[in-house]
Amino acid sequence: MNRESAETLALRALGWLAAQEDLIGVFMGASGASAEDLRVQARDPEFLGAVLDFITMDDNWVVAFCEAEGLDYTAPMAARQMLPGGAQVHWT
Repeated sequence: MNRESAETLALRALGWLAAQEDLIGVFMGASGASAEDLRVQARDPEFLGAVLDFITMDDNWVVAFCEAEGLDYTAPMAARQMLPGGAQVHWT
């Protein structure tokens, strides 16, 4: 996974999320994003990271997204690690 493929996957995740009527409102409420923000910030790697952060909060959302997009269940987290703020910190 490289940065470009991570951004592409995150855009797919944003598209999937926007189509989920029950989840998009939760995401917008949690992030403070408006419908206009979704369009404008879709090019921002930090915003795309927030989309993946949201989806990866719930295993059921990860499964639903990955099955809809034909992805391995580890793909969203792998993509998240490539975007700003996604590096895993190892304390040991």
